[in-house]
Amino acid sequence: MRKIESLKRTVSVLVVGMLVVVLAACGSRNAEIGDAAFRAAGEGAGEIYIDDTAIALAGEYQSSESINAALSEAFALVNAQRTASGLPALAWSDGLASAAQVRAQEITSYFSHTRPDGSSWWTVNSTLQYGENLAKLYQSSSSVVDAWMNSPTHRANIMDSNFATIGMAIYQTSDGSWYWAQEFGY
Repeated sequence: MRKIESLKRTVSVLVVGMLVVVLAACGSRNAEIGDAAFRAAGEGAGEIYIDDTAIALAGEYQSSESINAALSEAFALVNAQRTASGLPALAWSDGLASAAQVRAQEITSYFSHTRPDGSSWWTVNSTLQYGENLAKLYQSSSSVVDAWMNSPTHRANIMDSNFATIGMAIYQTSDGSWYWAQEFGY
């Protein structure tokens, strides 16, 4: 009887340990991607929005080596998805990356394609931004790209044959959580 109880405890500990490993591999159980955003080429035409103040403030944020490595890996994973489907790889855009820095920081307080001031997501730089994917609490490139590819709206942005450029950013909060912004352009 004691051997059976001991075996049950051992199995319980192993199951709990495996569950912890699986949850850690998948990222936070509260990770979220929401919906993707897309702006038609003519939407907002006639007015140009460039939020220079927000871009300057976001540009002051220093990225760590792990964040830079994650961004490089996510960029490669997105382009691998595109090229595997016969689409051209996206070119990196520093302008879109700057807009993504703004958006990644903004979504820490208001996770939406509407900016905290109530304006549209693309008003960070309306001359560049035509698609946006957001995510929060994913701690690896593979987990966030997998989540985006498993979402029809996010996948549509990544696989849009008209998009030619991309910029991404991660904002890390004081508790270590990552907030992702992925911006697309023509």
